[in-house]
Amino acid sequence: MDLELRHLKTIRAIADAGSLTRAATALGLAQPALSAQLKRIERALGGALFERGREGVRATALGDLVLDRARVVLPAVCELQEEAVRFARDGAEGYRLGATHGPLLGGVVDRIARTDPGAPLTTYTSWSEREIAGGVADGRLDFALVGVCGESGPPEAGRLAWTEVARDPVYVMLAADHPLARRAEIDLAELAAEAWTDVPGDGCFGDCFAAACVRAGFTPACVYETDTASCVHLVQVGRAVGLCRATFPVTPGLVTRPLAGTPLVWRHLLGWHPEGRAAGRAAAVLAHTRAAHAEALATSAGRAPAPTPREGSPR
Repeated sequence: MDLELRHLKTIRAIADAGSLTRAATALGLAQPALSAQLKRIERALGGALFERGREGVRATALGDLVLDRARVVLPAVCELQEEAVRFARDGAEGYRLGATHGPLLGGVVDRIARTDPGAPLTTYTSWSEREIAGGVADGRLDFALVGVCGESGPPEAGRLAWTEVARDPVYVMLAADHPLARRAEIDLAELAAEAWTDVPGDGCFGDCFAAACVRAGFTPACVYETDTASCVHLVQVGRAVGLCRATFPVTPGLVTRPLAGTPLVWRHLLGWHPEGRAAGRAAAVLAHTRAAHAEALATSAGRAPAPTPREGSPR
């Protein structure tokens, strides 16, 4: 039989209790089971560890040797386990970024990798703002890059520190040959007859969009909630119009336009745990995120493709 940590714990429990009866009670074992276990341990170690008497048990010379080692080994193993758990939870020094799907995460990763090339850097994405924020609150992520609608509060507001990165109007994306694609901006009411497409999320954006449509005098007849690639395809082939951020990248076959009067607003937020291991780097990550947003916004505005009128459509 190989000696295991549980055997050392058993030996220490017997020595601390001073009797097999009290040790069995402390360990939650029947005394015969503990006695049998002790005999197996003693056979493995080559001799008796305790002398049994009327007043209990007393360690032998071999028992004292094993107990001395156990008093060193057991705390060291406990410390190792605690350190491993902290490491698994907090990770090595570096950046663990969580984000909802969008164009900013790539820009942030690029800037961090250039300014701090030796630091470990990992990313995690989800449609759920709550999941990302929960990961930071629980110590599995360092920073959360999410968006919220209008003046809505961020998730985990009581546990995380949040800073607004930027505030953008929500845009509509249309096929490049859509009859309204040449407009500089589009009134939401002009899209009352359209089918819509948007990505999922667990915030209030869907409700805010529905309310904006009611204010514009209509209810959306159809909303396709799907992934970004499918949203783009549905818009490109003219099956729907979509909602997007002002930072949406230039994409062949579609254009993005602001909605008149800005009926919907999207706020980009960066969150971190104020007592987390990466809190001291929050200012640097915030600067990277704002720079990534500015670049994405400039790229989206400056490289918008010229719309191509749909054949037979009004000009």
